[in-house]
Amino acid sequence: MVVSSNGIVQEYWEPLSQHGDHHNASLLAKVRQQIDENGIVRPKGYTVSWHSNPEIEKHHFGHAHPMKPWRLTLAKSLIMSYGMHAGMDTYVSRQASREELEDFHSEEYLDYLKTAKVVLPDDDTPKDFNLGGSDCPIFEGLFNYCSMYSGASIDAARKLCNNESDIAINWSGGLHHAKKAEASGFCYVNDITLAILQLLRTYQRVLYIDIDVHHGDGVEEAFWSTDRVMTLSIHKYDGMNFFPGTGDLDRTGPTDEGNPGAHHAINVPLLDGIDDQQYIYLFTTIVSMCKNHFRPEAIVLQCGADSLAGDRLGRFNVQVQGHGACIAFCKSLNIPLLLVGGGGYTPRNVARAWAHETSIAIGCDATLSPIIPQHTPYRSHFRHETIFPTLEQILGDPRPNKNTKKKVEEIIQSITEQLRLVERAPSVQSKAIPPDLAGIKDYYDDKIREEQDERDEALRRDREEGLGVPMEY
Repeated sequence: MVVSSNGIVQEYWEPLSQHGDHHNASLLAKVRQQIDENGIVRPKGYTVSWHSNPEIEKHHFGHAHPMKPWRLTLAKSLIMSYGMHAGMDTYVSRQASREELEDFHSEEYLDYLKTAKVVLPDDDTPKDFNLGGSDCPIFEGLFNYCSMYSGASIDAARKLCNNESDIAINWSGGLHHAKKAEASGFCYVNDITLAILQLLRTYQRVLYIDIDVHHGDGVEEAFWSTDRVMTLSIHKYDGMNFFPGTGDLDRTGPTDEGNPGAHHAINVPLLDGIDDQQYIYLFTTIVSMCKNHFRPEAIVLQCGADSLAGDRLGRFNVQVQGHGACIAFCKSLNIPLLLVGGGGYTPRNVARAWAHETSIAIGCDATLSPIIPQHTPYRSHFRHETIFPTLEQILGDPRPNKNTKKKVEEIIQSITEQLRLVERAPSVQSKAIPPDLAGIKDYYDDKIREEQDERDEALRRDREEGLGVPMEY
């Protein structure tokens, strides 16, 4: 690996063969041939940066756990075997500093993450901060793992802020369930929230879009009480029968109209079996409405691959092409764009999706061969030789689509009405970043309680004085 003075990785890094320099030279020659055959060049008029760290891939949640950081190895091997790194600035990311992590997470929680003792895989005893158990195990190197994927997202956001990138990618990020002081849903540190906080230092309004099969509850909650971030989550919803049990159509933000975040949380709850046609229609329609009304200056797109057909936990019929169409549409808006990973529990499908979406980012998707290069490390793990397997190849029989045309139109109509209640392109009087977003929510909750207490007290006094019940208060 050769790193230039500005930190850009200039050569193909791991995985290279362990068979020696001669074999590696042959592999590099095949990669360069792929670059030529697929017409991969640096895009004209815009810059893409890719932020990654091979050390992240070495962590292990446990043999039975659905989350496999090794999926990043598989994705990277495919991206680089095609030679797509030639079209990007590629960076080996650093660990986030403690101070950066404290921009959102509590000191006590971070202390526990750093010092918690490794728990045996069969120990399901819950620990503090919702750690331990089967969802969020305490494994070797946990704090370093969190710091690395968060550092990559923070660095990617800063590239956008500094106008050094127009599209920045961190496939190791996207851990959208983590709360301020609580792990949740395989997520420990919320790198997305940390990245958005960076973007808010430069951009007035950020649109967060989440296409993971699970509701992006952690990010939504973090920005619940601000009008500078609009959150849009498109996910499976079946009440408490599907994790995390939130994200119904009526969850639109704080109920207090005086709270700036009112109506700024948009949720698209879906049932099993949605296909590419419906999914793309919903995505492009709703994102267009949000863009035209909210006027974001930056977009963060969480590309969770568990919304793909054949995922170990997901239940949709969305294919790699449909998933990628969402990235292509956001790119077409010509707004600074941060792409992060997320869920995805069938590694071969994750790798296919994120490789395809990388090709969209750098603009070579139209010329890229769909046949996985023969020299791709771990090629046998993909089962099918194409990056676009059919639904029949993936599932055998596609799942029945429970999303009716009427239901889809009802969702769009509901969101149309919701957006009418949002101030169009809210202006920002100050570029100051709230130091504690959860504190804003607490402030408004306390204010509501105080006002209610005052009304109750006034009512009590009126009754005691025999004045009757006031008509308005």
